Amino acid sequence: MYRCALPAVIATAALTCSIGAQAQMHRYFPAQALRGELKVLQAPDVLINGRAASLAPGARIRGDNDLLVLSASITGQTLTVHYTVDPFGLIKDVWVLNALELSNKTWPRSAEEAANWIFDSASQTWTKP
Repeated sequence: MYRCALPAVIATAALTCSIGAQAQMHRYFPAQALRGELKVLQAPDVLINGRAASLAPGARIRGDNDLLVLSASITGQTLTVHYTVDPFGLIKDVWVLNALELSNKTWPRSAEEAANWIFDSASQTWTKP
């Protein structure tokens, strides 16, 4: 009967989701992404590397599990992130780094560093010349 199989399907789906949430994954970031310390003051106002900045309208913040995070839920926290900046100087995309991504220590913190370093998108590594 269908009603007997439904709880088993729900239990299997819940187990799969909980196992998947615990696994660390390495995401692929664009070459324009910079590393920094982000602190949300009161959206859209933030501090990035200790300097005042603003989130762009429609900015996306992804948590360390790659799910979207509301800026209000991380207000006051200082997080290590990768971020991109739009042409107007507003922060457009933010990725909160997980432990695996934090282990990749070499990542540019400014546009000047990114312009002088070499990026390998396949391995997600930067090398200094």
